[in-house]
Amino acid sequence: MRFELYRDAGGQWRWRLRARNGEIVAESGEGYVRREDCEHGIDLVRQSAEAKIVDMTTQIA
Repeated sequence: MRFELYRDAGGQWRWRLRARNGEIVAESGEGYVRREDCEHGIDLVRQSAEAKIVDMTTQIA
């Protein structure tokens, strides 16, 4: 997998995560004015990749 940094039509920085088969599996939900902020967003996703899975269908309301 790889992260791709790019500028959108409005000139803001965005990222997307592509699987090895070329499919986009995640993307930034917002544009960033600064490239550094976009890279920080990527770092947050990398850290979250170690998060546990919670099955919300088994939770009591």
